[in-house]
Amino acid sequence: MTMRVFKATYRDRAGRTRESARWYVEIRDHLETVRRMRAFTDRKVSEEFGRMVERLADCRRGGVSPDGALMRWVESLPPAQHDRLMALGLLNPDRVAAGKPLTEHLRDFAQFLRERGDTEKHVRLVFGRTQKVMEGCGFVQWPDITGDKVTRYLDGLRKAEKGISAQTFNHYVGAIKEFCRFMVKTRRASESPVAHLSGLKRSDVEGDRRRERRRLTVDEQRRLVGVTANGPKHHGMAGPERALLYRLALETGLRVGELRSLTRESFNLDSEKPSVTVEAMHAKNRKESEIPLKRETAEMLRGFLAQKLPKAAAFKMPERVCEMFRADLEAAGIPYVNESGGVADFHSLRHTFITTLTTSGVNPKIAQALARHSDINLTMQRYTHLLLDEKRAGLAALPDLSAPAAESAAATGTDGKGTVLAFCLASEGGKSGTSGDTATHADTEKAMSANAAQKPPGGDKPQETPGASDGIRTRNLRFTKPLLYH
Repeated sequence: MTMRVFKATYRDRAGRTRESARWYVEIRDHLETVRRMRAFTDRKVSEEFGRMVERLADCRRGGVSPDGALMRWVESLPPAQHDRLMALGLLNPDRVAAGKPLTEHLRDFAQFLRERGDTEKHVRLVFGRTQKVMEGCGFVQWPDITGDKVTRYLDGLRKAEKGISAQTFNHYVGAIKEFCRFMVKTRRASESPVAHLSGLKRSDVEGDRRRERRRLTVDEQRRLVGVTANGPKHHGMAGPERALLYRLALETGLRVGELRSLTRESFNLDSEKPSVTVEAMHAKNRKESEIPLKRETAEMLRGFLAQKLPKAAAFKMPERVCEMFRADLEAAGIPYVNESGGVADFHSLRHTFITTLTTSGVNPKIAQALARHSDINLTMQRYTHLLLDEKRAGLAALPDLSAPAAESAAATGTDGKGTVLAFCLASEGGKSGTSGDTATHADTEKAMSANAAQKPPGGDKPQETPGASDGIRTRNLRFTKPLLYH
C-alpha cells in the first residue's frame, strides 16, 4: 500500500456533505497495519508529513534508529502529532524528548550527574542553574530551546541593576550546554540547539570579578592560629580543634569539602613521611591524592586523633564553615576585606598555601603538583598573590644604571682595548692604535687601501690562500685570521 492523502467527509446537522478543513494521511505502519492520521490544512505539507511518517515506519520495520534529519523533524512536530506517533509505536518514548516536559528530563539529568560521580553540591549547582535558565526563557519542551533565547535572557541578567558577573554568565552557559549534551548522549535528542554558544572571554571575566580573594600574610597566619587555639568554643568546635583545622588547610591547601571528608584512617602519621589521603570521590579532580604533612603538624594530629575511631570524622565541621572562620578572623583582628578589596574567606587559606609555595622559591611544577592543578597557569596566575614588597624585591635583580660607564665597558669586553677587528685593521695601516680608543674610520680606510695595493710577484691578482673560498673579500691572512697573524 502506498501513502494516501485525502480530506475526510462528513455530514453537518442539516444533512449536507462537507469536507474536513485538514488533510488526512493513510499509511501502513511497521506492523503492516493501515493507520490514518490527521495532518495539516495545506496539502503539500501534509504530503511531506506522510512521507516522513513512512520513513519512521521503515526504520521501525528494519530495526534501525532514525537519522539526524528525521529526528530533527520529529522534534519539530506539534505535541498532539508527536503523541500520536508514540501511541502508534513509531517512536521510542525513552529516546524522544519532544513529547516529555523538560522538568522530567531535568530530573533524569540530575540523576545522571550523581551516577557519574559528581558531588551533591555540584549536582545542586548545575541543576539550579539549568532550571533557572529554562524558567527564565519559558522553555517547556525540548523544541522550545534555542540559543538566541538563552543569550538574550543571560544578557538581561547581566545588564540588570545588580546583574550577574561575567563568570556567573559563563556558569549558566556551561550548565545549559551540559544539559543539552546529556540529551544528545542519551539519544533523547538528535543535536544540541545551544552547541554554538560560547562564554565570555577570559579578559571579561578577570575584569568583572565580584569577589577577589587575597592571601594572608605570615603574621596574619600566626595570629589566626594562635588566637583561635586560645579562643572559646563556638559553632560546635573547640578553639584548639579549629586552630588545627586552619593549620592543616594552610599547609596542605585542602578545600572545605575535602577537609570535611577526612577520617582518622585518612592520616598516615606513624611513618617517617607522614601524609594525608583524599579519596577520589571527595576530590575536585576525582583523583585520589596523598599529600605530605609537616612533622610538627603530624605530631599535633597524632595526639588529636588518638581517641577517635578509624571511620570517625577527623573534624566536627559545621555546615556554615564561612561564618565560623569569619568570627575567628574578627577575634584575631584580621580584616575580612582589606584596603584593596581582597576578601579573606576560608578558601583564601588555599590561596595562601599556593602563594607561599611560589614565593618561597619552590619549583613551579612542584607547586602545581601540591596544588593538584591540571594547568600550571591556574597555579601561577589565579592562586598566586604577590605583595608590593615582594614585587619590589624582584627589582633588585636589575642592573644599577647609575654605575660609572667604565663598569659597563668592562662588562661588554671593550674595556679600553678596542675590538679585535679594529686592532687588526689599524695594524695593517702600520699603527698599533691609540691607547684606550678603537681604530678610527681613517685608520680603517688606510688599512684597507694598503691591503688592496698589495700584488703577488706573478701578476696583478692577489696571492690566493690555499683552501680559501671565492666568497672572501680579501686574501690577507692578517685580516682573515687576526689571532694567528698579528
